[in-house]
Amino acid sequence: MNKINFFKYQGTGNDFIILDNRNWSYTALTMEKVRFLCDRRFGIGADGLMLLNPNPAYDFEMKYYNSDGRESTMCGNGGRCLVKFAYDMGIRKETYNFLAVDGPHQAEIDVDGTVSLKMKDVADINEYHGDFTLDTGSPHYVKMVTDVMDLDVFHKGMDIRYSSQFAKDGINVNFVEQKRPDEIIVRTYERGVEDETLSCGTGVTASALACYHNEVGYNYVKVITKGGKLTVRFDRTIDDKYENIWLCGPAVKVFEGTIEG
Repeated sequence: MNKINFFKYQGTGNDFIILDNRNWSYTALTMEKVRFLCDRRFGIGADGLMLLNPNPAYDFEMKYYNSDGRESTMCGNGGRCLVKFAYDMGIRKETYNFLAVDGPHQAEIDVDGTVSLKMKDVADINEYHGDFTLDTGSPHYVKMVTDVMDLDVFHKGMDIRYSSQFAKDGINVNFVEQKRPDEIIVRTYERGVEDETLSCGTGVTASALACYHNEVGYNYVKVITKGGKLTVRFDRTIDDKYENIWLCGPAVKVFEGTIEG
């Protein structure tokens, strides 16, 4: 058994284990080990695990695993937390440029601690049985509802995620209530976690874009999640594409330590 030096961060309750892998110390991470570390009873506990990897062309590279141990697609809150971790580890930049699984990203840290992450452009928002599907670095299903805080997100999200259309590759499922023209409440069932998380960055982004697509939102959207508040700002082009998409909110170090793993 080797000792693993870990750091725990959270962004609006979406929590992550982060390992500093700039010296390639963690090249033998198995699915079982990631699952153990993310286990909330037998390990550290987290929605996912990230590696801060070196990359000569960027400030760093992000590698992300879901809590089920599988390498996954982009995680917005995870990306924001990794930027804050890089800052805390001495990588100090006005603008960060890093590489993730869905391509290059920019990020900034404001004086108030807000971490803003530029997301990938979105070309298509598809209607699906009155709801919406889109990819914001991860695939998302967006369903508009009323009284979202009273909804059984776990079971209703699971029903959609494991439906015949989406079961093979999985999809994240967002339930969205329009509170005001520029404010929404979002609850998300995340694949790979297979449960509701307190917040989902790519899901919040997808929900904000879908509301605008649905002609009830603005291009600066305040988002309430169970774990806190985020904002999404973006430009919509004349041919209905979305660019300059920024996900903004807090990213906080929770604790650090060592664990046998």
